[in-house]
Amino acid sequence: MKSLKRLTGVTLAAIAGALAAHPAFAQTAAAPFKPDSGDTAWMLTSTALVLMMTIPGLALFYGGMVRRKNVIATVAQSFAITCLITVLWMVVGYSMAFTANPSEGLNKFVGGFGAAFMNGIGMESANALAGTIPEYVFMMFQMTFAIITPALIAGAFAERMKFSALLLFIGLWSLVVYAPIAHWVWGGGFLGGLGVLDFAGGTVVHINAGVAGLVTALVLGKRKGYGHDNMAPHNLVLTMIGASLLWVGWFGFNAGSAVASNALAGAAMLNTQVATAMAALAWMVVEWIERKKPSMLGLASGAVAGLVAITPASGFVNPTGALIVGAAAGVGCYAGAVWIKRMFKYDDSLDAFGVHGIGGVIGALLTGVLADAAINPLGKDASILTQAYGVLGTIVWTAVATLVILMICKFTTGLRVSEEAEVEGLDMALHGEALHE
Repeated sequence: MKSLKRLTGVTLAAIAGALAAHPAFAQTAAAPFKPDSGDTAWMLTSTALVLMMTIPGLALFYGGMVRRKNVIATVAQSFAITCLITVLWMVVGYSMAFTANPSEGLNKFVGGFGAAFMNGIGMESANALAGTIPEYVFMMFQMTFAIITPALIAGAFAERMKFSALLLFIGLWSLVVYAPIAHWVWGGGFLGGLGVLDFAGGTVVHINAGVAGLVTALVLGKRKGYGHDNMAPHNLVLTMIGASLLWVGWFGFNAGSAVASNALAGAAMLNTQVATAMAALAWMVVEWIERKKPSMLGLASGAVAGLVAITPASGFVNPTGALIVGAAAGVGCYAGAVWIKRMFKYDDSLDAFGVHGIGGVIGALLTGVLADAAINPLGKDASILTQAYGVLGTIVWTAVATLVILMICKFTTGLRVSEEAEVEGLDMALHGEALHE
């Protein structure tokens, strides 16, 4: 009897095994994540292009515009910020911006900490926002945005902030301001949920950085001798090279924000080129009329203004829309960098607010007017009122939080270098180095 039971059990087990092995009965195993090679290659390229925008692009752009005695300190800011934000983004910034918070209420405002130190992210991980590429690549691409945004702020307080204050300020700002706003717009937060359109960073990057720059410039006060001493750029060739690197790198910034190698990336690239060229020409014309001569600095500044303004619109407007955005940016940012600054007499050293703040606002609002559903279906519900809400929300949080962080820095490291250090120049006073040409 026992032998019969044993034989029956073995027979049934064999039959079950055979059925399980048959395709008709076998359970389908979860297929491993397989990234799209074309999308991944483009995003790797875009990531390198956006990193190039900060080092060396922005470093040279800003470095050429300061006085000779401050050029090393200025380029060192961009380099140090790149290193600092890289570490912070890996440790906690990415998790705060692009993962969900276990509390559904908080998830509208900031992500969670579940992916801190890249916890749970591996070789077969993909973020739902970029499902065709490895999450490591998406994380790295977004890191380059997190790097350049605070680096842009440095243009507003160039030639007068302590290096220790810079590091503390930028570190806190990236976690308290940048990561939450990136989550609001791109990571599943409330602004994205309301329909605010920002293809590549008009609110997240440029309005954010521009407003923070203005607040910082006002708190620090004017450079010694501002309005009296000669503060002309020491090397416009460096500035032109930096602007050119920014222009080329911006294709990764905007076209890369399609997060795929597709027609939308191509449209964003074309729109970026058209708007940038148009803005440079518009700035040149206004300057030529007012000052009787077109300047190299004006051309470079106008080009950057166009890059800024087309950023939120690049994946939503058609090329004619890009032309309009560029023209508006050239005129509007010239007004911000020259007329408004002159009217209110604040010292935004390298026009971080005049170009990035105002250019970001222009681009964000025009996205609501010019979005073309034929370019991007998400544009069908575009609204200037919704865009204005996103702009206003970003301005308020950035301004308030930046002021609080500056007060923390003021009562810990101190904010501003001594008068003697400012006169000597930050290169020697802060770094013990001097530029030799």
